[in-house]
Amino acid sequence: MNVTKTTNSPPRIMVVDDEKDILSIIKRGLESNNAFTIETFQSADSALETLFNHDENYYDLILTDIRMPKMNGFELYRKAKEKFPNIKVVFITAFEINREEFNKVIPSVDVLDFITKPVSITSLSEKLRNILNLP
Repeated sequence: MNVTKTTNSPPRIMVVDDEKDILSIIKRGLESNNAFTIETFQSADSALETLFNHDENYYDLILTDIRMPKMNGFELYRKAKEKFPNIKVVFITAFEINREEFNKVIPSVDVLDFITKPVSITSLSEKLRNILNLP
């Protein structure tokens, strides 16, 4: 089943986090003004399975937690980029991350941004709009 996105629909964002409450807060907050369509996943495995059932442009961005059981956000990133090299990925983390230091340690990961928990929906929405070049 290969599904494509319609042209005038809001940006579709895949959100992956093992914490239900975080998923609920992000989904409710970002969909509140109809600026984004949010699909949530509690595991990287289920997110990848769904991602690979769609064409490359179905999701505009993946927003993923880094620390999750089984498969972490970096592994999700790697597998998603193997199939869809142009997919945009933003990481959510409970830990403060220095982007420069991160790029020295893991230079192969082209990170657009890190969002630190607890998540401010206003700040998150602004960052996503900037990354997706939205007004």
